[in-house]
Amino acid sequence: MTIQPAKLSEPAVRAFVNAVNSHDRDGFMSLLTPGATMSDDGQDRDLAEWIDQEIFSSHGHLDVDNESDGGRALLAHYRNDTWGEMRTRWRFEIDDEGRISRFETGQA
Repeated sequence: MTIQPAKLSEPAVRAFVNAVNSHDRDGFMSLLTPGATMSDDGQDRDLAEWIDQEIFSSHGHLDVDNESDGGRALLAHYRNDTWGEMRTRWRFEIDDEGRISRFETGQA
């Protein structure tokens, strides 16, 4: 059973999931700090390139199964037009202003 995005504990993560699922690139970018970073399966990636390929040009969508660490860690089913659906993990670092400075994802 999935957790509805509105029920996610951490506001920045809730907004992240909503931006991904509504394909709101501008809203997504507004959640990130300048110089935000990310990794996929343990490898640092170019953030702008990765989000364009893995989220926005391929219609990414997150269905959250579980959250932990105060809502800063998720287990979710992620799907896009390129890779189909897979079980994934997500971890977020959030600054004092409530913006995401780093996220890490990968297959769970």
